[in-house]
Amino acid sequence: MSKEEIEGLLPNLVNTGYTIISPDTVEYNCIAWAVGDTKTWWWPDPFHQYYWPSEIPRNESLEAFIKAFEILDYAICQDAEYEEGFEKIAIYVDANGKPTHASRQLSSGRWTSKLGRLEDIEHDFDVFFGSQYGSVAVIMKRPREGNVDSKTT
Repeated sequence: MSKEEIEGLLPNLVNTGYTIISPDTVEYNCIAWAVGDTKTWWWPDPFHQYYWPSEIPRNESLEAFIKAFEILDYAICQDAEYEEGFEKIAIYVDANGKPTHASRQLSSGRWTSKLGRLEDIEHDFDVFFGSQYGSVAVIMKRPREGNVDSKTT
């Protein structure tokens, strides 16, 4: 996708700056990218087309997404401020409370997102506000292990 198309979808990127950090792919999505998985598409679809942890209900609820991240040692925290020694993720929901997106904080303090089937980008925390992704519902964190910024599972 061209920069113009990405900026058309997310106009706040123009003002805050961003970097495309990998090409588009259908191998993984934003949920997988948030946990460092670049080989699997994560989503709790009822037909089991995509990966979802077997012990977590397959429904598109904030509670299910929180539980999926909790089994990976994430815990709910108070804010998105950078904390040395921790990696954070943000879970976004639409106006109905349905999860739409997740992003991950990098060791630089900036954030990274996979844009659906499109590219991965590095961006400021607040670029998705007012977009199709909705708003941040929950911030979670876990201890940072090694170089999670480029981790693949």
